Amino acid sequence: MTTENDVVLIYFEEEPMTFARIESIQADHKPDWYHVKLLMLQVPLQAVTWILRTAYIDGEEFTMNGNRMRLERVVCPEDPERDAPGAEKKAPSEKTDAKKSGERETKVISFQDHRKR
Repeated sequence: MTTENDVVLIYFEEEPMTFARIESIQADHKPDWYHVKLLMLQVPLQAVTWILRTAYIDGEEFTMNGNRMRLERVVCPEDPERDAPGAEKKAPSEKTDAKKSGERETKVISFQDHRKR
């Protein structure tokens, strides 16, 4: 079930359009209908409120101004190397040669280094 603070991908006519975060879900005066406040994750940020049924919040297709719409909850993909059963978590102070151990090397990139000078 999709709830507050979930990120959703909004589909317009079966094409992915934008991501949004569900800010709040408040009951409407009609049973099984809700005021869903969405923060559109685009530039510029914009908040909108749609009145939707429970089934629409959970991914069922609906129409808006005659256009087919759908919300799909976004789930963070797992990292198979990090989340593998039996994978050891190494402390940051433990340094090993990533190439010798077969692990991927992690590189930290500083945004400060990329500022215009």
